[in-house]
Amino acid sequence: MASLDFTPQYKDDEVYSLAGKALKFDTHKDIEPYLKELDELKNVKKIDFSGNTIGIDASKHLADSLKLHKDTLEEVNFSDLFTGRLNTEIPQSLDYLLPALLDAPKLHIINLSDNAFGLQTIEPVERFLPKAVYLEHLILSNNGMGPFAGERIGKCLYKLSLNKKKLALPSLKTFICGRNRLENGSTTYLSIGLKAHADLQVVKLYQNGIRPQGIARLITQGLKHNSQLTIIDLQDNTITKRSAKILADHLSSWKNLKELNVNDCLLNPLGSLELAKALKGGDVLENFKVLKLQYNELDQEALELLKDAISDKLPNLELLELNGNRFEEENNVIDEINAIFEDRGVGELDELDDLEELDSDEDETDSEKEESEEEIEAEILEKELEQEQEVYTPDNNDKDVTKLAEELEKATI
Repeated sequence: MASLDFTPQYKDDEVYSLAGKALKFDTHKDIEPYLKELDELKNVKKIDFSGNTIGIDASKHLADSLKLHKDTLEEVNFSDLFTGRLNTEIPQSLDYLLPALLDAPKLHIINLSDNAFGLQTIEPVERFLPKAVYLEHLILSNNGMGPFAGERIGKCLYKLSLNKKKLALPSLKTFICGRNRLENGSTTYLSIGLKAHADLQVVKLYQNGIRPQGIARLITQGLKHNSQLTIIDLQDNTITKRSAKILADHLSSWKNLKELNVNDCLLNPLGSLELAKALKGGDVLENFKVLKLQYNELDQEALELLKDAISDKLPNLELLELNGNRFEEENNVIDEINAIFEDRGVGELDELDDLEELDSDEDETDSEKEESEEEIEAEILEKELEQEQEVYTPDNNDKDVTKLAEELEKATI
């Protein structure tokens, strides 16, 4: 994963990294030479074991070494750490590694991405997260969760917020949970969990198969309450007009927004128009730098409104992605947008090389029909989930969500 905005710059002697070496640690003997190096270091702030594979016995000894650095440790990267391991091995390894991180008061960044947790191995993570009170940046992408493990993560986030408040510690600032098949079934508890972290700044939920009802729920019952958000990434979920209108209506909730990514979200012409109208008619967003709108059937009418928004309301926009939409590349409005960027001396319009044909047979009626069909499909999915899971009903309204949050608060943390 590329360096993230919240990742500190460390000196070489503050990092111990075996990243990407494809080492296989089964026994104490396998990992002992590396742990000896680690144990001899002082002032270690980052430990990176990503891109290797570790077994149960080696995990036990790595946990002992982690404890030696608990007073200085700020970041741990355990992504892609269990390649080829059985789903019976991974929980036992995590039961050693994760508790070893709980007593590190400066440990604010944890990356557990690209590990096959899923429902079968989620329990150690579920036990760990509510107690990880020093954690501020959590990266959990491509873990094979599915909706049920996703809802359990949402519950953990809520319980974590309660424990942080008891100790007067800062809330979570970053939650990255992409490529996890979260779908609509996870969004009620995820909304509860995210809402509870008042200082949340970055939310990335890309490529999760979330449908319009789930997106609407995330915004209205969760993200609209996170007024400090700077980055919202919903790429490659399904938004359509219905939820695009909700997203547009709540843009004013995020005064500090720097980046909005709704690439590949099927806003369709009407949804794209709603978003463009909101940007043009809303407040000036001084911090807004990145807008990603690729492959959304955005047409000429929305494009013209977007140009006005860039000119009047987005004075510091640096990157605009519009490829794969429904207008001609040779277009006066595109020329005007490029001229705005040129006058500012910064920013760029991303390359346009895959624009949709304007003579498409699909009209507004077809778009609305497609949107309706998608929502019916989402409702069928939710009913199936409801039959399998009696903890909550996916169609809960705000009152129901509040009740669920109260029930979680009464639960033993």
